[in-house]
Amino acid sequence: MTKATRRTIATPPAQGHEQNARPAKRPSVRGSRTGRPIMALLDLLGRRWTLRILWELRERSLTSRALREACDDASPTIIQTRVAELRAANLLELNPSHGYGLTATGQDLLEMLLPLHQFAERWSNQ
Repeated sequence: MTKATRRTIATPPAQGHEQNARPAKRPSVRGSRTGRPIMALLDLLGRRWTLRILWELRERSLTSRALREACDDASPTIIQTRVAELRAANLLELNPSHGYGLTATGQDLLEMLLPLHQFAERWSNQ
């Protein structure tokens, strides 16, 4: 097969042929063969330092250095990796003058996590 033939095969169907198109393959997610959105979210939130980063940004934006200090001086490499993942997921954004902050989507997520936080507080006092 020539490169031109391979390129033609890999080209998406022309407009108007959507009914024949296959649904886009979901990205792989640890612990899931389906890559369903809930599994992707739980995978992201279950990664080390992810929830802590979101929690530290719940009330204010922080620079990279301040975020690292708020996270008990965690490794700068891991913090930057998690920040990049959260930005790719549209949960964080970078404002050059203020640092990292939650997007509207990130704020929605934290609002949904607050009842879980409240439950955990009650549960730990039992």
